Amino acid sequence: MNDFLIPVTPAATAALEVAEAYQSPTLQSHSRRVYLWATGLAAQENIRYDDELLFVAAMFHDLGLVPVFDSHTVSFEEAAGHLARVFAAGAGWSPERRERLGEVIVRHMWPDVSVAEDPEGHLISRAAALDIVGKDFDELSPEFRADVLAKFPRLGLTDEFLACFQAQAERKPDSSAARAIKSDLGNRIAANPLDA
Repeated sequence: MNDFLIPVTPAATAALEVAEAYQSPTLQSHSRRVYLWATGLAAQENIRYDDELLFVAAMFHDLGLVPVFDSHTVSFEEAAGHLARVFAAGAGWSPERRERLGEVIVRHMWPDVSVAEDPEGHLISRAAALDIVGKDFDELSPEFRADVLAKFPRLGLTDEFLACFQAQAERKPDSSAARAIKSDLGNRIAANPLDA
């Protein structure tokens, strides 16, 4: 365990500040766990990734669920991708790197992201699924899981996250959130072994 350090870059520090300023404590803790699950999966499977890009994507991946950033025209992950691109422009990232950040965030809601084509998108997608429904949680050691959950507890994520997705589904019936609700997200999130 690396004492839960974040990448030592101005963009990573600023991304954490944005997440802390706008997300509830529950979503903040979720975002931090997503980053740590992603790094744990990468270490376990020897996946090379851009640490700064991964961290910023983890901090921004659900910002489209926050009311002030919620868009009535696009899915929450698309809104979060646009927000992250604006942030990255302000951080001085190149247009190509800003676009990569947006792609990683949008792809976190895809059912499968190729590790060869997009290692960061692959890791964020898997880590988010692990944190929300416990998918493949046993791929990480019990000790690692316990350390992460002790440092960044779940804080009632099940109820808050499900409420966010239900609100998205009602207003955006063609969105990824609506598809998740239709695929029994409520029962899957309630059965998450991370809450046991």
